Amino acid sequence: MSVRLEPPLSFASRLRDSTRALVGVWVCSGSPTVAEICAGSGVDWVLIDSEHAPNGLESILAQLHAVQGYPATPVVRTPHGDPNLIKQYLDLGVQNLLVPMVNTAADAEQLVRAVRYPPLGMRGVGSALARASRWNRVDNYLHRAGEFISLFVQVETGAAVGNIDEILSVDGIDGVFVGPSDLAASMGLLGQQDHPDVVAAVEHVIARARQAGRPVGVNAFAPALAERYIDGGIDFILVAADVSLLARSTEEIAARFIADTSDERRTSY
Repeated sequence: MSVRLEPPLSFASRLRDSTRALVGVWVCSGSPTVAEICAGSGVDWVLIDSEHAPNGLESILAQLHAVQGYPATPVVRTPHGDPNLIKQYLDLGVQNLLVPMVNTAADAEQLVRAVRYPPLGMRGVGSALARASRWNRVDNYLHRAGEFISLFVQVETGAAVGNIDEILSVDGIDGVFVGPSDLAASMGLLGQQDHPDVVAAVEHVIARARQAGRPVGVNAFAPALAERYIDGGIDFILVAADVSLLARSTEEIAARFIADTSDERRTSY
């Protein structure tokens, strides 16, 4: 007799059930070991990144295996919104997608179609061959897939901020996530995520999302800014990344034991 399985709750479900902002960290190293360490740290969620990190299908799968069983919910960021790539991610068993550079409602609508099976969408049907359905061990997966999948779109340009109400109105997205780094760059303020104009744009998106009743998240590595966004009603937030934590911690070790005569200044994280 075969085992019958149920996938974990989606990130959208966790957000609906939460009474506070869900706090997470980026996993950009591509390492299953690091992903597992982060997932067991006590954070609410981890973002496995393949837009700016060395992650392909095999390494994403390895990291999903590594974090399974820990309380933290894995969300995977795609490098772009290609429906063919999204199909592969979903078949791997990625349940929670974050897609970058969504600038219009039409962009968001295309992504909704990419995560849904026909007749509601265009996701290719291969669940019997895939981890998504646990190889047909999830009862009625084809008709229930929407229960297990959540889709978040990234607002990270001035154009997207201008179109935020239309993006928020798209049926099928489970929330928006603001990327202040690219947003700052698009506003001519490269590396200035804490510039008042950038912060104002982020807070505008937060306010519009709250009015629309949609979950909204943001990336904020500066503690004071993260606390400001949490106090402002953010639903989920990223406050650090594995690689930056390692970089800064090893620099502290070096600075403690090796005299540093340089006068370098960073413009970002």
